[in-house]
Amino acid sequence: MEDKRNIQIIEWEHLDKKKFYVFGVAMTMMIRVSVYPFTLIRTRLQVQKGRSLYHGTFDAFIKILRADGVTGLYRGFLVNTFTLISGQCYVTTYELTRKFVADYSQSNTVKSLVAGGSASLVAQSITVPIDVVSQHLMMQRKGEKVGRFHVRGNLEGQGVVAFGQTKDIIRQILRADGLRGFYRGYVASLLTYIPNSAVWWPFYHFYAEQLSYLCPKECPHIVFQAISGPLAAATASILTNPMDVIRTRVQVEGKNSIILTFRQLMAEEGPWGLMKGLSARSSQRTPSTILLTWMGGPYERPQTPLRLRHKLDSNTW
Repeated sequence: MEDKRNIQIIEWEHLDKKKFYVFGVAMTMMIRVSVYPFTLIRTRLQVQKGRSLYHGTFDAFIKILRADGVTGLYRGFLVNTFTLISGQCYVTTYELTRKFVADYSQSNTVKSLVAGGSASLVAQSITVPIDVVSQHLMMQRKGEKVGRFHVRGNLEGQGVVAFGQTKDIIRQILRADGLRGFYRGYVASLLTYIPNSAVWWPFYHFYAEQLSYLCPKECPHIVFQAISGPLAAATASILTNPMDVIRTRVQVEGKNSIILTFRQLMAEEGPWGLMKGLSARSSQRTPSTILLTWMGGPYERPQTPLRLRHKLDSNTW
């Protein structure tokens, strides 16, 4: 049996590109459907003042389910699926950048750090306008206005349909902020997701390598891969959640300053306000990493069409 400490990395040139993209899109959609409610809950928790609406992830889940039904947990989902494009751009940029950096450094950490940051820069340039619209749709609730904009008609199945609501939100953004409104919070997004991606990859490799020393040689690679993915996601989430809260508030509340948003949040809710939505964010990311691990392995075979190492960052999912 191969020494588990010698973990082979499958590079870009080893992949079957057609299978890579086809399976990548299919897996992304499956994961998106399963974790989207946590994305919506995270957004509402981060925007609410104190605990004015919800007392936590579970409380938000129950209240949204009771008030709006299952469909309430999927507001903005159709719009959000357009980020599938940015997800594929993320993966491609990550792979090509990693290959480029390999000419200058063979360090896995260096390649992951540079490639992860570069991939996030490209992906966020596509994702931010979609996020701005979908987050405003996430904030729609029956009978009250909780976001900056409110769609016409009611949310009880009558009046405007899903795409009608999307068009209404787009019009309101254009009316209020012009085209620049679709890139509100772009800098905050970069400050959230570039560090998140850059930190996630090195931590994933670190945890995988450490676990490979601890696990017996008979233990399949996929076991400690399945553990290291969620560990890396949890670590990155904790480190970047403060900026994620600020990003969400800038985009949803229409604020113009990251610094002023930070100061206001600290003044109103203190340091704990920077951790709002962390449990929902972790709940969103952990199932993604576990599912992708089991669907992507074993990755030590060069002919494997999907590679775990390059599919676990939930920024793209």
